[in-house]
Amino acid sequence: MQSENPFVADFVKLMNSAAGTLAGMGREARDSARERFKELMGDMDFVSREEFDAVKEMAARAREEAETLKKRIDELEARLNPGD
Repeated sequence: MQSENPFVADFVKLMNSAAGTLAGMGREARDSARERFKELMGDMDFVSREEFDAVKEMAARAREEAETLKKRIDELEARLNPGD
């Protein structure tokens, strides 16, 4: 049976601890960056896709209504000023 060298065993334990610490620091940095990104995006006033589509539809209806009203005004003006 082979005997363990205490120096090697201690060194391996130290390296395992260091690897665990570095992995934990990496996870912590990733989570922190993710939270900062979420806060930054939250402050930028982005709209959801549903809100955008709703406003787009409202604008299209308003444009159609404006065109209809313009035609009515043109017809009324033509009736009031038949010689022009």
